[in-house]
Amino acid sequence: MNALAFAGLDLVATAVVLLDRDLRIVYANPAAESLLEQSARALRGQSFLGLFENVAPLGERLEQAIAEQRGLWNQAVDLERPDREALHVNLLASPLESPEAALALEIRSIDQRLRLEREERELAQAFANRELIRNLAHEIKNPLGGLRGSAQLLERELDRPALTEYTQVIIKEADRLQLLVDRLLTPHRPTTRGPVNIHEVSERVRSLVLAEFPELRVKRDYDASLPEIAGDREQLIQAVLNIARNAAQSVKGRGEIVMRTRVARFVTIAKTFCRSAVELAVIDDGPGIPQELRERMFYPLVSGREGGTGLGLTLAQTYVQHHRGSIECDSQPGRTVFRIVLPLAANGTKP
Repeated sequence: MNALAFAGLDLVATAVVLLDRDLRIVYANPAAESLLEQSARALRGQSFLGLFENVAPLGERLEQAIAEQRGLWNQAVDLERPDREALHVNLLASPLESPEAALALEIRSIDQRLRLEREERELAQAFANRELIRNLAHEIKNPLGGLRGSAQLLERELDRPALTEYTQVIIKEADRLQLLVDRLLTPHRPTTRGPVNIHEVSERVRSLVLAEFPELRVKRDYDASLPEIAGDREQLIQAVLNIARNAAQSVKGRGEIVMRTRVARFVTIAKTFCRSAVELAVIDDGPGIPQELRERMFYPLVSGREGGTGLGLTLAQTYVQHHRGSIECDSQPGRTVFRIVLPLAANGTKP
């Protein structure tokens, strides 16, 4: 196939595949590679219908569109895939007058549109949360210091050692609250940027999690070709560590976690279109996130674990947003996936 003839489709943000008269793929643009999770080389020559299950009616309509040389518009189609999540898409088919391709098929992900709307809401909510917590932390910090100091002075005046037990409780609880306040204020420090290898971040987190949970299995699934990104190494380590630690706790330190890296092409992050990005996924085989927590899991002080502070995911989201990235979560019993997506290039365009 003459690749130059369809080179312009490489720049299209939506997924496009070109099919021959037998509905075999002759071309897939980068957005289609990302959506279908296969390279263009691997897709070329495959039956488009063979990628999915229960699509015989769709095949008949595509064949009819080729035979009658007319377009086809299918809304809200579920493309079921073996061993993978189904794709919820709108399909637009256009006949082509080309010896190499008979049909251009544009695949618009409904999930992506919903994800963008959800991401916009989450950005606004995250900003409001950070401002609220920051103001509350400042309001708590000053009287907390006075409370601790007063307990220390009182302890010096007590002549019965048994009574100092109570002042020690006050002092220790004040120190615990001080640590909590410091954690709430930490995300507001300036970001120190430099070249960061995402695999070094992942390996550091892996070693920390294994040290804390020695019975845990942590597998690697890395794309070794990923380039470095510009970022704050310590913030990224903390963000990934918070997610990995949550995963380890969800499997009670004895299940399996997979650390997976991939390149994501033609994605929109924080309302900015990026041609390429790094995706780091933390996948666990735990029981999943309860339905009632899924919409609020990134809110501060929301925790599904007894004794949890509810700050881990909030801080992770804050650190990732400092890098103009995003965090997504897909959870069901037996498989929970947190995806961190970070732009490779500093420049981007509004969608």
